[in-house]
Amino acid sequence: MKIGLLTHSVNPRGGVVHTIELAHALFDAGHDVTVMAPATPGQQFFRPLRCHSALVPVAGTPSDMVEMVGSRITAYVDHLTPLLERASFDVLHCHDGIGGNALATLQDRGLVSGFVRTVHHLDHFTQPQLMAWQQRSVVQAQQVLCVSRLWRDVLQQDHGIAAIEVPNGVDAARYSPTPQAADAALAQRLGIRSNGQVLLCVGGVEERKNTVRVLQAFIQLRVQMPDLQLVIAGGASLLDHSGYARTFQTLQQASGYSRDVLLTGPLADADMPGLFRLADVVAMPSLSEGFGLVVLEALCSGVPVVASQIAPFTEYLRTGDCSWADPLDAGSIADAIQQTLAHTDRQRIAASAARLAAHFSWQRSAALHAEIYSKMRAISLCP
Repeated sequence: MKIGLLTHSVNPRGGVVHTIELAHALFDAGHDVTVMAPATPGQQFFRPLRCHSALVPVAGTPSDMVEMVGSRITAYVDHLTPLLERASFDVLHCHDGIGGNALATLQDRGLVSGFVRTVHHLDHFTQPQLMAWQQRSVVQAQQVLCVSRLWRDVLQQDHGIAAIEVPNGVDAARYSPTPQAADAALAQRLGIRSNGQVLLCVGGVEERKNTVRVLQAFIQLRVQMPDLQLVIAGGASLLDHSGYARTFQTLQQASGYSRDVLLTGPLADADMPGLFRLADVVAMPSLSEGFGLVVLEALCSGVPVVASQIAPFTEYLRTGDCSWADPLDAGSIADAIQQTLAHTDRQRIAASAARLAAHFSWQRSAALHAEIYSKMRAISLCP
């Protein structure tokens, strides 16, 4: 099949990682796959792609979210219109509201007869236009997919949409506990200390990631663990998190532990496996997630995980796979981190990683996607 996959960014966000990994697995299975994403001048995908790719030109990110999203929707429409006049796709599949609205517009114009939309999670925006675009991208899709039972149920109960749950995957060969020679150089370059313990969070400083409560937990732990370092990696996002970041910065400066908090910002894709191996524990007490790929990547890297005791984590993690925390209680997060550091069981982690990697493979995910595509193709998804 000829498949077009649309994502919202070239940066290493969960939905973008999902799109690229799915594209590679579909490509390896023999499909003709093109991944498309908006990109400002000079931007490239954070990871080289084995399949076809197309960068949709957009201007620098406007300060206004509505303007930014609207401009990216328009850029997608302008890019796809002449493309669809020259060639057709068997399937067009978007992974966010930007691509979804572009495809909905093309559908309204008769250039496509339908599209697939994966919902990783839904956001709550204060701007009515953003909420309307998000809703349109879901309700106009001919088939909606999601990556967890949580969001399948939300789509059914709140939107009346019968979504199909198709799981994520993890590349267990890429994320490995085996130390590499470059790990020490990475630690030195980033400023990660080798003479203490490292608490790692991935995803940057965002309210959804619960980073302020992680910092509060870290401050509590430092009283008894003076060699603990907090490392927060990533943070490339199209959303505006500046207000939350200021709250984080104020707390960090008042804590007296600013030197022990390292914000790496977005990192090269090649650095991520080594970064996990440098950690003693990965904390992911998120308030909301679509799935939480970081959990699988950390466990496959041999690193214990602290996760929120809420769905979707409770759907696929068993007792013993991680340490549970109440995401609304910094004390609970601190206790879970402390217990994890005191009682790390490498054999248990390896067993959990093996079980999860066997179930959550990109090859299995691609096969399920291809089956859904074939059924949709039978009812003429695209002209």
